Amino acid sequence: MTKQNKDTTGIAIEETFNVVESKDTEALLKSYQAALDNLSDDAPELERFALTLEIASAHLALEKKAVAWNEAKACFDFFVRHSEWQNAVEACDVLFQCELKDSIIALANGLWLAITFPVNPGTSIAMLQHIIDETPDNSDGAAVAAITAHYIADMRAEGEKADSLKFLATQMVAAVAKRHSQVTEQDMLEFWIERMELKDPAIFLPKLAKVLDIIVDGQWWFDRAELRKQIPDN
Repeated sequence: MTKQNKDTTGIAIEETFNVVESKDTEALLKSYQAALDNLSDDAPELERFALTLEIASAHLALEKKAVAWNEAKACFDFFVRHSEWQNAVEACDVLFQCELKDSIIALANGLWLAITFPVNPGTSIAMLQHIIDETPDNSDGAAVAAITAHYIADMRAEGEKADSLKFLATQMVAAVAKRHSQVTEQDMLEFWIERMELKDPAIFLPKLAKVLDIIVDGQWWFDRAELRKQIPDN
């Protein structure tokens, strides 16, 4: 088989896979929509919006980004009103992946919730990875996000889950250090962490808050002072 034939075959296989994947997503979307339509009038609103968020995710997968945005934003507003922090952060993740004008603002709003409240550590770390991906190589904000991921893994996870997330977070810190300051050795990494003031959460968490403030630029979707009153054990 010639290289051209191989390339053509590869493209054909990929296109076939995409068609199959699209059909699977459309089938999933129909099942979610049917479940939503079949909810009784007295069904809990949380169940209704949870299904709507699944529908938004399916629309996003089908590249219907404007539709997905409107659905996910409505879900986000509901989840925040009812203190459903995990769901609210997941809604922000969908909004960010829509790649629309305010998607980066959605990311920052969601990350504030993910850091402030006891959201699943895996979800919080995934949101922090988005911040790292969105920042320039020389950004101090990426360093703060990476070390916060390690802090969350240490504080919120337990057992094997903690080991897995700590390993992931350690890799995130190392990757950021390499791109930020060409750090490649362990002793260099420890010096970099010290120089960047990444050892004390009392220092790096306020820095992360400033990063989020800069990203949001005044467009917070909730009253942070009011939400802080709901922080557990506060």
